[in-house]
Amino acid sequence: MIVGNGDIASVLVDREDVCFFASGVSNSQETRESEYKREEELLLTQNKDLRLVYFSSLAVFLNPDTRYAKHKRHMEELIKKTFPHYTILRIGNISWGTNPHTFINYFKQKKLKGEPFEVWDTYRFVIEQEEFLDWINLIPEWNCEINMPGKRMKVSEIIEKYVK
Repeated sequence: MIVGNGDIASVLVDREDVCFFASGVSNSQETRESEYKREEELLLTQNKDLRLVYFSSLAVFLNPDTRYAKHKRHMEELIKKTFPHYTILRIGNISWGTNPHTFINYFKQKKLKGEPFEVWDTYRFVIEQEEFLDWINLIPEWNCEINMPGKRMKVSEIIEKYVK
């Protein structure tokens, strides 16, 4: 079962024994509490007999004090307490998709509109679809947490590779 229809859900292959929960808050800048509550309520309605695969974020380590990271940590703890079979996958930035709130698509939209943007002198983690799916195929049968950073890149490298 695949819950969600966004960029991550679009590349998953449905499995009878797994609930891929890909319907969470995807915008790390989200401020509406209703969106965080919606994700939590939807999660708690999922079949507890299936292995739950939850897509969290590396932000829980990299930006731990943001509202988004606190929410993701809360969801991870809720999953551990509620679901007998789970895998928590923490990812950085994905390189594919159309969600305007993802890191790469933010820059693509700015370029498309001819709007200026600041290129920060910092690093981000980017995972390609192929590597992401390789990790999905490696999910073990036991409860675990997997960090899938992908490649560490300077923001200028990301823009050069994915935006220009």
